[in-house]
Amino acid sequence: MLSISDFSEMCGLPSQTLRYYHGAGLLVPADVDERTGYRSYTFEQVEQAMLITVLRGTGMSVKLVRRALDEPDNALALVRQHRTDLLRERQAQDEAISNACEFFTSPPATRLRHAAERTVVSKLVPATPAGRERSDWDAAHAAVTATVQEVVRTVESCGGAVAGPPWQTVAAEPPEQKSRLLTGEGPHWLVKVPVTVDDEALAALPDDMEVQVFEAREELSIFIPGRSSMAKYGTALSRLFSHPLDAAYVDVTRMRHVLHDDGVETAAAIRRLDEPGEDQ
Repeated sequence: MLSISDFSEMCGLPSQTLRYYHGAGLLVPADVDERTGYRSYTFEQVEQAMLITVLRGTGMSVKLVRRALDEPDNALALVRQHRTDLLRERQAQDEAISNACEFFTSPPATRLRHAAERTVVSKLVPATPAGRERSDWDAAHAAVTATVQEVVRTVESCGGAVAGPPWQTVAAEPPEQKSRLLTGEGPHWLVKVPVTVDDEALAALPDDMEVQVFEAREELSIFIPGRSSMAKYGTALSRLFSHPLDAAYVDVTRMRHVLHDDGVETAAAIRRLDEPGEDQ
């Protein structure tokens, strides 16, 4: 039998760690003196300690390591799944680091610009959560991305071409859809893809895709890197509303979110104070 100090030295594991593994049921001593509480280990347990150290070195939790040891036939699959999870997490961290660097090297700033008239193909995004939780924004992002890809594939298959970055906007058109949006029923978003198409391509588009003319306008916009979130959306609105304008204001009813590979650009039309509203 090996004392805990000898076993600790042989395995390269601190005595405190061995006590923790004992409490977690991961590496139980071969014997525990009831009177003194001293732990003793067998020489054969060195291999088990070595395997635990290897698995813990991958970043696997104690719970997952214990499962791998309890299910040796499934251990390799667990390790491979852990690797997949780590790569996904690392990708998310790399994206976050990139976004953080961009925030500090080129802080988001509002800018005035002219948005030219263009032809767009519009399609409703299937019903998605209302955006109250982080998972809602992720689900909406996935649904919007899938819808954009569908529109792009359809337009190109009909002989048309994409003519600029797509955007999403609140699904408040036509009036009956606006009423569904206000009740929370959804769908909540429309996607619009700028296109170059001829009459033949237009005729080949399916009924659930509408061809529209996006009218030229002056806009105030701000680009924020990374995926959308409630916090980023709130930041964009705050910056847009606080930007000084001369005899004009930001028209929140004509807002769009331009989708870029590395972030989202929130843009809103600028309406002059002497400009009549749409209902006038």
